[in-house]
Parts: sequence; structure tokens; C-alpha cells
Amino acid sequence: METDLNKQPDETLEDRQVLNRWRLLLGPSAESSLNESGCYNPAQFEYKEMDEVLGYLYDREYGADQGYRERGGGRGASQLTVPRWLSQVRKLFPQETVEILEKQALDRYGLNELLRDKKVLESMEPNMNLLRNIMQFKGKMKGEVLQSAKKIVRQVVEDLRRQLENDAKASIMGRRSRYTSSRSRSLRNLNFKKTIARNLKNYDKRNKRFVVDRLYFDGNIQPHNRWNIIIAVDESGSMMNSVIYSSVMASIFYRLNALKTHLFIFDTEVVDLTNRLEDPVDLLMSVQLGGGTHIAKALRYGESLIENPSRTIFILVSDLEEGYGAEPMYRASRDIIDAGCRMLVLTALDFEGSAVYDQRAARRLADMGAHVAAITPNQLADWIGKIIT
Repeated sequence: METDLNKQPDETLEDRQVLNRWRLLLGPSAESSLNESGCYNPAQFEYKEMDEVLGYLYDREYGADQGYRERGGGRGASQLTVPRWLSQVRKLFPQETVEILEKQALDRYGLNELLRDKKVLESMEPNMNLLRNIMQFKGKMKGEVLQSAKKIVRQVVEDLRRQLENDAKASIMGRRSRYTSSRSRSLRNLNFKKTIARNLKNYDKRNKRFVVDRLYFDGNIQPHNRWNIIIAVDESGSMMNSVIYSSVMASIFYRLNALKTHLFIFDTEVVDLTNRLEDPVDLLMSVQLGGGTHIAKALRYGESLIENPSRTIFILVSDLEEGYGAEPMYRASRDIIDAGCRMLVLTALDFEGSAVYDQRAARRLADMGAHVAAITPNQLADWIGKIIT
């Protein structure tokens, strides 16, 4: 009997905690129903701060007539503002949750105030999602806010470039040579046979150990004649990630002596950005997302840049939703392929692996001889590397 009496308070406490969590999940409209259970007391609600912060964002889904708070803020004397909301989010939740809440605030609920206040903007986590939103709303930014946005873009882009550059260089700068040594020491170009053969003399018979006192690495054969890389990027809003990664990869290719790189973006007009490849941040901040799509016009412009078709890789980054009729697009593509160019059509260039595109157009271009795929930036570098070596 004594054991049962000691156990009862624990069960009540556990029940109360469960009900408090349900109240946090369901929102204030569930208070009356939960109170009927007899275990929930609104005065003992344990997650008031979290409730206020989450409600400031997610109550935007509902109207006040349904028992939810108005979009302007929380209940009571303390009204949340965007800067205070962001500060509270960072205080109450782990980093992973903060990133999710920031993303939904911008993408789902249009909380654009996050991008209009310099201090708020600078307090946000620099990542791909924030970069996408800056690109989308940069036309509304001015003065110090715009300068802060550019700093964030530079930080994210430089991080991306560092992540991608080494692998891209290794893939593109030539095939491995077993006859030349390399100062670059990585598992990628370790010559196992040569390393074992040269260290056989160090075999320790007594302890039956193979002692390696030197590792040997393969060098790279450098292409003497540069390949021409022409990258045409559809700047429609649905291609946001691909625009970002295309710009970063093009800036990496631009720095490689083995390649001569051209980059242009298009909607119904074509804008050549080749002279901005030195600075991918300046490049991205010049992109204006949205508008119509004239793929055939872009292909014809790219065709004018071809110097040596047999050493040209033409990359079209697009969802293939042509706004001016498909036949001119097919004819332009056929002319590029028939000239001897290698054509790669990317329905997406990112790490998310999802792409929404015109599948009928993709099949038609593939039947012509184009390579059509949604790939990652690393796979793009590998694909180019296999062709030029």
C-alpha cells in the first residue's frame, strides 16, 4: 500500500507533462478540452514562452474566429516583434529547429521583415536557404541592409566554393598518370602498387610487418588544348538552387586553365555574365529571378559562342518549360549536337535530387543525343572530367 501511495504523484506529474505537451502542440483552442481531463490546469502550463513564439508564426495559418491569435502577435501585455521573435527562437530551441523555423518564416509565411532589418538579418544563420531568400528579395533591399545581405551571400558562396573546388579540380584537370609523381597527397591519387613495390625492402621478417616509409602518388596529365564550356542557365524562379550552383561551378571552371568558360542567364532575354565569373557574389546579385522563358533564343546565343565544336561542352540548365513553342528549341538543340558539341541538359543542379521539368521535352532531347539528367555539382565535374580526358 505504501508503494502505491509513493507511485501516485509520479504518475500525476507524468500525466501533467504529457498534457502540457499536447497543449503546446494543439494550441490555445485545445485548453478547454484538455482542462476537462482533470489533470491539466492552464495556470500550470509549462511552455508559455515556446507557445508564444510558435504561435507568432504558425497562427498565421488560422483566423481569430477559430480561437487563434491574430497575426500581429501574442496575447497579453508582451507583443512579439520580428527581432524579439528571432531572439526568443534562438534562446528556446536547438540550432536544427531554429533553421527550420527561419525557413518556414520566410518560405511559407512570407515574414520578409527578417530581411529588411540589418541587425535581424545579420543575426540569422548564413546558409543556402537564407541565400535563396536574399536572392529573391534583394530588389527590395537598400543601403546598409543590402550591404549586410552581400556579406552573407559572400560567406555562403565562399563556403560552397571551398566545398566543391578541390573535387572539381581533381576531376577536370586531367586523368591520373602513373608515370609522373604528384605533390598533391590524397587517397584519390595514391599509387598502391608503386608504394608497395618501393617499400618491399622494408619488410620486417622478425615481426612480420610491412613498414612503409614513403607513399607514392600519381600526377595528372594536363590537357594542352582548352575545352570550351558554355553554360546557359534558366533564371526562372523554379530554378533557384540550380542558378546558385551553376554560378559557383562556373566560377570554379573559370579559374582552371584547362577550360574556357562562358556563362549566361536567360528568361525572355539573354544576359552574358562571363565577365563577372571572377566574383560569383557579384554574379549572383545581378540575377533577376522570374519572368518568361525563351530557351530557343538562349540556345542560339550559346551557339554563337562555339569556336571548336569538337572541343565544346554545351550545358543547358533548365526545367525545359519553353514559353515560345518547343520546335524552335528542338531545332536549335539539334544544330548544336550535329555540329559536334557534347550537350548536357540539367533539369536540376543541386544536392536535393528533386526536379520538376517537362519530361516530354527531356525525352525528345535525349533521343537527339543530349545527356539529360538532374545531378549534383560534383557529378557535373566528374562528367566534364571524363569527356576532356
